[in-house]
Amino acid sequence: MSGILYFVPTPIGNLEDMTYRAVRVLKEVDYILCEDTRTSGVLLKHYEISKPTRAYHLHNEHQATQRIVDDLKNGSSVAIITDAGTPGISDPGYLLARACADKDLEIICLPGATAFVPALVVSGLPNNEFFFAGFLPPKKGRQTKLKELAALGKTVVIYESPHKINTALEQILEFFGPETRLSLSREISKKFEETKRGTIEELIEFSKSKTLKGEIVLVVNNTIN
Repeated sequence: MSGILYFVPTPIGNLEDMTYRAVRVLKEVDYILCEDTRTSGVLLKHYEISKPTRAYHLHNEHQATQRIVDDLKNGSSVAIITDAGTPGISDPGYLLARACADKDLEIICLPGATAFVPALVVSGLPNNEFFFAGFLPPKKGRQTKLKELAALGKTVVIYESPHKINTALEQILEFFGPETRLSLSREISKKFEETKRGTIEELIEFSKSKTLKGEIVLVVNNTIN
């Protein structure tokens, strides 16, 4: 009988956000795939999880996927985790899920931490319908992508790194317009968690007034006053 592939969300900051079920699954599987074994080692040690780990990241997922599929077909149960959040959401995992789906292998994704949901909820912007854009293209295609997002006419969620945030906000002003409302959340679930809301021009002023740290979630809407 084939094994099961588990997608296990891990905390995006606060270690207390790990679920009981996630800890149990990680203790029961045959081995754990990690985006970075050193980073995951801290979490696994904290919860006294001693299962074997294997690296699975953007640079080796094409080569490693078939071997994992073979292990599952031979009865092994495997968990995949990333450095933070839900695997497959702007992190490695999609290729493995697709390969398992193609072979009709069982895949279970546990509910758990992911950065965009709390940022969207606390934004105060319409969330009955939204578009998750993840990280924007670094260079090529970035402007085209922003034009497409601005034309959607709905709330858009974007991930951005601290060193690109000022550029990203200026580009949002250019393509979404000066009436755009925006929420900026960072350090979600950590000690210095912060959310700033306002117009795009107010957020540009805020961002330039201080050095922002931690991964950032932008929630953008250009359809409300």
